[in-house]
Amino acid sequence: MADSAALSENLLAQPLRLPNGSVLRNRIAKSAMSEALGSYDNHVTPLLPRLYERWAESGIGLLITGNVMIDRRALGEPGNVALEDEADLPLLQEWARSATAHGTQIWMQLNHPGKQSPKGLNHYNLAPSAIPFRQDMTAFFDTPREATPGQIEDIVARFGRAAAIARKAGFSGVQIHGAHGYLVSQFLSPHHNQRNDEWGGSAEKRRRFLLAVYAEIRRQVGAEFPVGIKLNSADFLRGGFTEEESMETIRALAKAGIDLVEISGGTYESPAMTGLGKPAASTAAREAYFLEFAEKVRGAVSTPLMVTGGFRSYAGMKGALRSGALDVVGLSRLLAVDPDASAALLRGADSPCQVRPITTGIKLVDRMALMEVAWYARQLKRIATGREPRPKESGLLAFLGTVAHSGWGTFRTRRLRAS
Repeated sequence: MADSAALSENLLAQPLRLPNGSVLRNRIAKSAMSEALGSYDNHVTPLLPRLYERWAESGIGLLITGNVMIDRRALGEPGNVALEDEADLPLLQEWARSATAHGTQIWMQLNHPGKQSPKGLNHYNLAPSAIPFRQDMTAFFDTPREATPGQIEDIVARFGRAAAIARKAGFSGVQIHGAHGYLVSQFLSPHHNQRNDEWGGSAEKRRRFLLAVYAEIRRQVGAEFPVGIKLNSADFLRGGFTEEESMETIRALAKAGIDLVEISGGTYESPAMTGLGKPAASTAAREAYFLEFAEKVRGAVSTPLMVTGGFRSYAGMKGALRSGALDVVGLSRLLAVDPDASAALLRGADSPCQVRPITTGIKLVDRMALMEVAWYARQLKRIATGREPRPKESGLLAFLGTVAHSGWGTFRTRRLRAS
């Protein structure tokens, strides 16, 4: 660990008090990554506490779990954990203690995939409107059904119930996944949400679902329990969610009392969060993909902000914090190839590992975020099983292994759910 003099000069090592009064011990957070380490019938496994303890031992301030689904009928991939009741309470408690025992906060990310779920995994997918994916993605994703008002109200209630169970299990907080093209993001987007009832038709009505989810979670967990959100700056789709709408959404959430806003961007159809393609020179110099938008948000609200995506170096992170545009540096892929990176950063040093683009050479696959998700999930499984990650693992070999594993996982998930 770093000595006290180094810590006092390191902005990353400074504590942060959230609006509800809870304190993050430093400004480094692990953003959510898909672990796919649940069982095929969507229960918690011992692999998850082992993985999170490894990260907590590095001294990181906040760990945000991979997306925990709030409905077993609506999964994003095989191996998702789904939280509908207290059946997994002992393992959930172990998962929470794996971080909190080391002084790290651990927040459970809660999610519903909406239409963004691969073919065959669920009996059907729900979305705000029955809008198909673009033509070259229809081989991977079915056209969803439009959710009825009753189904929407059920989903809202499920978010609240899952948050209450997370609190009972000892998690430090929860995060609503409102980014990357999943259901909350779909409701916010005029491309995905073409309803004309109380849940769509105007930007204000499209925000209603998210605000209802937040209100129900807050009702069930109380004012002192941290509730955050991961939100797109934009979804980068023609006719989609814009920066202006994102700003108004953040204003509404700040007024409602949100504790932390994590800024990201993109969807599976336009994966800006992965940094695919050549970034603008200004973005490359400042590292973070969404820092300019964060600066605009900082001028509008005082709610703590977290930016994830693009950070590569201690100097880049320190500079972003010094600018005042954000309060928390979000890391994800770096922690999958170097689970001890936080310890180096808290010493004021760079991780010896560097994140690299993961490609397969198959253009259709490389245009989507799916390969990145799958490759990094393989590294997380290695860490969880006591092995070291493989930063140089072939993207193509990982993709082929993932296809086989996902096909078997989809089959097993459907069989177990039917039995």
